Amino acid sequence: MGNWFQQSIIATGRLPLFCYFVMLIAAFIAVRINVRLIRAKIGWFRNVNVGEMHIHHVVFGVILMLVGGVAGLIVSPGSQIGMAVAASVFGVGSALVLDEFALILHLHDVYWEEEGRTSVDAVFIAVAVTGLLLIGLRPLTWDYGTPVNPAALIVGNLVLAVVTLLKGKIWTGMAGLFVPPMLVVGALRLARPGSPWAHLFFAKRSPRKMARAIHREERWRRPVIKVKIAFQEFLSGRHDLPSTRRGRRHL
Repeated sequence: MGNWFQQSIIATGRLPLFCYFVMLIAAFIAVRINVRLIRAKIGWFRNVNVGEMHIHHVVFGVILMLVGGVAGLIVSPGSQIGMAVAASVFGVGSALVLDEFALILHLHDVYWEEEGRTSVDAVFIAVAVTGLLLIGLRPLTWDYGTPVNPAALIVGNLVLAVVTLLKGKIWTGMAGLFVPPMLVVGALRLARPGSPWAHLFFAKRSPRKMARAIHREERWRRPVIKVKIAFQEFLSGRHDLPSTRRGRRHL
């Protein structure tokens, strides 16, 4: 294990990224435990308030991201330890900000509402992308012996990624940035019924395709989504309990 860490992480200069990855996960788990204890009114866990103002933890996250980001700019590039410390602070800040991504997106507190699952999705995406970077994959590359100009490949990958994302295939689009053949599959397959692509091209122009998309969504995607939601709520708590709509919550 020690040899692997030395050869794969330290020797490759990935120690800062590794520290960011670990602290992102650790801080997300810690803040979710904290807010669930606050929600359950257990012990001394309470909201942070200044007078009548409730301070959301995204505020602390923004401050930590600024501290970690600026520290990373002023630390010597040759100092992996200094960069690792800055990356760790940035990772904690990122977790706090992404955990309230839904609040930023909707501009009001939907933390425990159904829309709040967007925050958990954002954290999962950040962890997945960082993990892919950590194992050495790089986005928008295509190393399959193709004699095509690299710039053309990058542009082509971007176009495929945009099409895939417009079709509502978020995870395929994100993963495809690192594994380009997935973008080809995502761009060619039928769009999801609630996606921008379906609204533009299916709603009025091709009702038959819309019907097929809805059928696929109900038959194949809904069961997968239910499993994903169950896993999310195991980690982060229920996001659609009626009681939370009346009285909210947390740090």
